[in-house]
Amino acid sequence: MSTPPRRAKEPVTVLAGPYGHPLHPILVTVPIGAWVSSLIFDLGSHLVREPGFLTEGSIWLIAVGVIGALVAAMFGFLDLLAIPGGTPAFRTGLVHMGVNVAVITAYAVAWAWRLAGDGLAAVGAGQIALSAISLAGLAVSGFLGGKLAFRYGVRVADEVTQARGFDLNS
Repeated sequence: MSTPPRRAKEPVTVLAGPYGHPLHPILVTVPIGAWVSSLIFDLGSHLVREPGFLTEGSIWLIAVGVIGALVAAMFGFLDLLAIPGGTPAFRTGLVHMGVNVAVITAYAVAWAWRLAGDGLAAVGAGQIALSAISLAGLAVSGFLGGKLAFRYGVRVADEVTQARGFDLNS
């Protein structure tokens, strides 16, 4: 049986991505990009005479982000299953997941709120505030995800494999 650190580096299934190359980190770029862009569209809706195209674009970006986040979450959950329970890495993973669930929920609420509003007007201050707070939560989650990968080495190749990249004789 492999040691706990080694176990956390191995995928629990091929669906999570191959050894040393998990799928979750690349998939999170979709919701991050969509949600950051939606906030830019929100702010831009206050700078133009006819903001409807930016308001509608923001609604679509939020929806793309929610769908992308749900897909990324499935792969992140597979990576969480590789971490031995009761460890600091596992607890960090649980907090990372909890913050992500809160952020996804906040964006789902934001999406519903916007659908109920006037799609031709500039985005409201409350909606912008919700997006900004949600992005702050996303930043906290990203910090925790970075801690999992870069401090604890979850789903990262082991040191022997990494050392091959620095061998001058290879």
